[in-house]
Amino acid sequence: MLDNVLLGLQTAFTLENIMYCFGGVFLGTFIGVLPGIGSLAAVSMLLPLSFYLDPTTALVMLAGVYYGAEYGGSTASILLNLPGTPSSAVTCLDGYPMAMAGRAGVALFITTIASFVGGSIGIVMLMLFAPLLASFALSFGPSEYFALMTLGLIAAAGVVQGSPLKGLAMVLLGLLLGAVGADVNTGETRLTFGLLGLYDGISLVALAMGLFGVAEIISSINTHKSASKDMSVRLSSMMPSAEERRKIGLPMLRGAGIGSFFGALPGAGQSIAAFIGYAVEKRVSKDPSRFGKGAPEGIASPEAANNAAVQAAFIPTLTLGIPGSATMALMLGALLIHGITPGPGLIAERPDIFWGLTMSFWIGNIILLILNIPLIGIWVSLLKIRYNYLYPTILCLICIGVYTLNYSLFEVGLVLVFGALGYFMRLFGFEPAPVLIGFVLGPMLEENLRRAMLLARGDFMLLLERPITAVLLAISAILLIRIAVRIVGNARRSSVSG
Repeated sequence: MLDNVLLGLQTAFTLENIMYCFGGVFLGTFIGVLPGIGSLAAVSMLLPLSFYLDPTTALVMLAGVYYGAEYGGSTASILLNLPGTPSSAVTCLDGYPMAMAGRAGVALFITTIASFVGGSIGIVMLMLFAPLLASFALSFGPSEYFALMTLGLIAAAGVVQGSPLKGLAMVLLGLLLGAVGADVNTGETRLTFGLLGLYDGISLVALAMGLFGVAEIISSINTHKSASKDMSVRLSSMMPSAEERRKIGLPMLRGAGIGSFFGALPGAGQSIAAFIGYAVEKRVSKDPSRFGKGAPEGIASPEAANNAAVQAAFIPTLTLGIPGSATMALMLGALLIHGITPGPGLIAERPDIFWGLTMSFWIGNIILLILNIPLIGIWVSLLKIRYNYLYPTILCLICIGVYTLNYSLFEVGLVLVFGALGYFMRLFGFEPAPVLIGFVLGPMLEENLRRAMLLARGDFMLLLERPITAVLLAISAILLIRIAVRIVGNARRSSVSG
C-alpha cells in the first residue's frame, strides 16, 4: 500500500497533473454553480478536450470536473432554491430557508466542510476496497462479466425516481443506440439507415452532450431566475455557532458512510445517497419538525453523502468496468477511447493511472476547500447574470466541442437531435441517465456474451454452472421481480385512484 501511495503521489504531483486538476475542479465548480447544468453535462462538455491529453492527465481533469461540479451544485440550491446538480436538490430543503433567514454564509460554509469530509472518507474507501475488489474480480471470465453487466443495467433501471418501467425502457433504448454501426465480428452494418456518419457508431460525446447538456438548457430557459441584486455573502458571516458545529459532526460522518456505500453500487449514484442521508438524519433527530426550516444537519448529511458517493463511484468503474453512476459511464468511455480497459487488471497493469488518479483526489479536495470559501462572492455575482445571456454561450461551447472531436457537422446535428429527444423525455417523465449507462455497457455486454457462448459451445445452461455467474444472474432476476412488483403495484394504485 505504501509503495502504491508513493507511486500515486509521484504521478499526481507532476506540474501538468496539478495544473489540470486545478483547472478541472475550478471549471467543475463554475459549471456546478449554474442551476440545472450538473456534473454529467459538465464532464460531457469537456470530454473532447481530454482526447488530446495523456490518459492519466485526462482522467485527473475529468474527475476534477466531476467532483468540482458536485461541490458547486449546492450554491444555487442555497441562494436561489434552484439545484445546481440533481443530487444537490435535497440541499434546497434546509439551505434555502437558512439563506432567507440571513444565514446564507453559514449554510455555504457547512456545505463546503461537509463536502470535504465526505469526499475524504470516500477517497479512503476507494484506497482500501478497490484493490481488494479488483483481486477478487481477477477470477472473472466472460460469463461473469456478462452477468455483472446485466446486474448493472437492471440496477440502473430500478433506481430511477419515477416508474421502473420507464427506467427499463431507457436502458433498452441505450442498448439499441449502442448497437448502431458496424458489427465488430462480421462487419455488417446495423441500424445505420444508409448514413455513412453512423458506420462507426454513435459518438458518446454527442449523445451525452445532447441528452444532458442541450436538453437541460432547453428545459430551463424559461424557468430560471436571477439572484436579487442586494444578495451578498461576507466571509465574516460564514462561521457557524458552537451549537451548530456540535450538531453537524455526527451527521457528516453518517452521511459519508451512506454515500460511500451507495456510491459503490452500480447504477445507484449520488442523488440516492443524498436523499437517503437526509431521510436518516430526519429519522434519528429528536425534533424532526426542524427539518425543512433551516436545520444545519439537513445540509451537512446529504452534502457529505453526495461527495462521498462521487469518490466511491470510481470503485466499480475502475475495478469492474461497471459505472457507479451516469457520469462514471462517461469516465468509462474516456478510458476506452484512450485504449485503456477498466477492470480488475487495471490496478496491476497500470498502477500509475489508478494510484495517480486516487492521489489526485486528495489534491483536488484540498484545492476545492481552499477555493470555495473565498470564491463564494464570485458565484453569487455569477448567479445574478440573466440566464438568457448564459445559455447561448453554453450552446456554442457544446457545438464547438463536438465539432473539434472529429470535425464532423453530422455529429453536431446528432447533438441537436439528442437534445430534442432529451427534452421530450423530460416532458414525459423519462430519465436520461439509464440511456447513457445502457449505451456504454451494451457493446461490452454483447462482446462478453459472445465470448462466453463460444466457450460454452452455444449452451447457455453451462454458464449457470459457474457459481459467480449463477449468483449474479440470480440477483438480477430478483431485481427484475422487484421491478415487476413495483410496476404492478403502481398500476393497481392508478386504477384505484382513477
